[in-house]
Parts: sequence; structure tokens; C-alpha cells
Amino acid sequence: MIERLEQITERYNEIKEKLSTPEVIQDIKKTLELSKELSSKEETVNTYKEYKVVLEGIKEAKEMQNDKELGSFAKEEIVRLEEEQKQLESKLEILLIPKDPNDEKNVIIEIRGAAGGDEANIFAGDLYDMYIKYAESKGWSHEVINEVRGTSGGYAQIEFMIKGSGAYSRLKYESGAHRVQRVPVTETQGRVHTSTATVVVMPEAEELDFELDMNEVRIDITRSSGCGGQGVNTTDSAVRLTHIPTGIIVYSQTERSQIKNKEKAIKILKTRLYDMKLREKEEKEGAERRSKIGTGDRSEKIRTYNFPQNRLTDHRINFTLMQLDRVMLGKLDEVIEALILEDQKRKIENNVL
Repeated sequence: MIERLEQITERYNEIKEKLSTPEVIQDIKKTLELSKELSSKEETVNTYKEYKVVLEGIKEAKEMQNDKELGSFAKEEIVRLEEEQKQLESKLEILLIPKDPNDEKNVIIEIRGAAGGDEANIFAGDLYDMYIKYAESKGWSHEVINEVRGTSGGYAQIEFMIKGSGAYSRLKYESGAHRVQRVPVTETQGRVHTSTATVVVMPEAEELDFELDMNEVRIDITRSSGCGGQGVNTTDSAVRLTHIPTGIIVYSQTERSQIKNKEKAIKILKTRLYDMKLREKEEKEGAERRSKIGTGDRSEKIRTYNFPQNRLTDHRINFTLMQLDRVMLGKLDEVIEALILEDQKRKIENNVL
């Protein structure tokens, strides 16, 4: 561990020196890359400095413990500092887990009503509301990119972006199938139904991440359809993009402006292709994938929302919370923190360091 920490500190100091050189100052792209790397190492370097001070303090206290006047104080200090040493070692162990380079990014989330017809679409709408309330509680902003409303409410499909520092680090565990158990508003005999909605969370692709070749993209302009707001059907403004090599199709119709819809569609397409690239990379890096909480596949059942019992269960970590009503109001932190802690634990156990 010490060897790794020394290497990180050395690299940190090297970056600080490079950032002050004229050639880097004149290169905006390089400056951004190095500044990002410096920021990612800062907490580890500062914690390691603190750790070394504690080790030095323990060494000095041990040298004084046989002193007649200062011996009792020294022994108390050793106990205190050794406890601090343990806490700092645990913190450093977590800090040494390789950081996900996407953690600080915005996210694009897609929610679809799946099994359960109208009730699945209504539940998809409830999940959308839950994530928006959570985003607002964090001071993050959001915008809808594409939506297809359900006939009885909710959404057959909705794609939206959440913008805010660390959004992906908190929401990346949400991908998968979410199951709801409740009496639907469409049920006339009071029976509990089980329905599902799927969630896909993707880090927004930035310019440095993915370069899209527009020669490989077919652009179709169509008339907007569905409940997209007043006047949405009056112009041919909806944009459909088809990425020819992969067959990926994206659609944007929420704006009246064709140009804005095209911009949003390109953003989604870049993000989908970047997400595909990340998944392919994960498949090659077997150890990291094995240690992950869930596969992130749409088909994987990750969570059950049981309304009659006010119970939420995350099946990946056997976590149950009897406060479903609060969770649906966007109080997701307790669930997310449990997932983050388990993720860290598994990575340490699998030596993904």
C-alpha cells in the first residue's frame, strides 16, 4: 500500500509542476486532462500526508513512554494515535480503489415500461419522478430528451439527462429491472399486481471520450407524435438518427426546433456508443466485472418496490428498507450509500486495486 501511495504522491507533484509550464498552459485540452487527474489524486495525497504525521507521532510517543514525567501521557497518546492510524488505513484502502473515470459526469437515464401494460408505464413515470426529486435534493438540474407517454399515464419510454457533479457516481447502480407490487389504479377488484420497468443509466459522453463520425449516421426528419406539449405536432421537427455500423436508433422530439432536437439526439447517440464501448472494455477486464454490483443489464431484476408493505428490497445486496414512501419522494441516499459501501467492500475483497 505504501508503495502505491508513494507513486501517487510522486505523480501528483509531477502534475503540479507540469501545469505551470508554458507548453501545458497554452494547451487547453492538456490543461483540462491534467487538472482532472490532479483533482482525482488530491484527497489520497492529503490523507497519506496525514497518515505519515500520525506514524511519526506514534514513533515519538513510543520513545517517550518510559519517561517518568511524560510516560503516562505518551501511553495515552499511543492509544489515540493507533486508533487514528487504523481509521486512516481503512480510508486509504478505499481511496486506492481505482476511481471510475466517469464518476463526476452527468448522466442520461432511459426508463421504459416493461411487463405489466399500463401499470408498467405508470410505474415508469413514478421512477422518473423519484429520480427528479432526488436530483433536485442534490442541487442538480435535469432536462427531458425524449418521451413517449403511456395511454393511462406515466411513460412507455422516457429519456432524460441529469446534470451535476458526481451524478454518475450516485446513480450508476440504478440500471436494471425494477419490479413493483401494488394495486394499480386501473385495477377494479383491489388485487395486487406485479409489473416492471427497466432503467438504463449512462455517463454522458464528452468530447474527449468519443468522437462520432457523422458519415456513419443517417438523419431522418419526421413529424412529432404523442403528448409532447402544446403545438408539438405542428411542424416536422422530430429527429431520428440511425448509427449504420451498430444499428442503434435514437429519437428526439421534445423541442419545437429541429436543430435542438438534432443536438439532443446526437448527445444520446454519442452516449449510447460510449456506453457500448465501456461495456466491451468491462467484458475484457473480468475481475472488475465480477466484483461489480449487478451487471447493469436491463433484464437483471435489481429491486422490488412493495407498496402494500411499504418495503423496498435491493436484491443485489440483500438490502431492505421499510420506508418505500420516503424513497419514492426522492430520499434515495440510504439505498445508494448501502450500494456504494458494498461495492467498495467487494472490490477490496477481490483485490481490484
